[in-house]
Amino acid sequence: MSYIYTLNQLKKLIDLEPEKWRPLVLTNGCFDLLHVGHLRYLKEAKSFGKKLIVGLNSDRSVQKIKPQDRFGVNRPIIPETQRAEMLTQLKPVDGVIIFEESTASDLIYILQPDFYVKGGDYTLETLPETPSVQAYGGEIKIIEIVISTSTSNIIQKILGK
Repeated sequence: MSYIYTLNQLKKLIDLEPEKWRPLVLTNGCFDLLHVGHLRYLKEAKSFGKKLIVGLNSDRSVQKIKPQDRFGVNRPIIPETQRAEMLTQLKPVDGVIIFEESTASDLIYILQPDFYVKGGDYTLETLPETPSVQAYGGEIKIIEIVISTSTSNIIQKILGK
């Protein structure tokens, strides 16, 4: 069963029973409108370790990162509590942490996942979290985007643009 954790709760659980959690995989994102691209991405991310934790951008951090999409739609569309609940129900996800920052560097620093995973729209050079992962010797995995689906594309289709 998957849960929504605070960072402190999860850190304590991992420290108490590392054999249950490691190798630990961490990914993060907005996950505003869940689609098959998200599901395939999370399934592949989980394959790198024993447990997959999803860092979920809070409503406030999404508003900083993506205040409006290119069609003038305010983001996020779905509130953080609902996005988190939906993620916990996906088979590959073992836990969710809602975070306020615009990057996952603090989560990475505290949890020190064995693998940090992001989608193929990033490279090691463009990924803001790369220095945080490299600082403790973690491994970054970039997952190729197989289906080019995005929340913005879904919004575009809904709006008929």
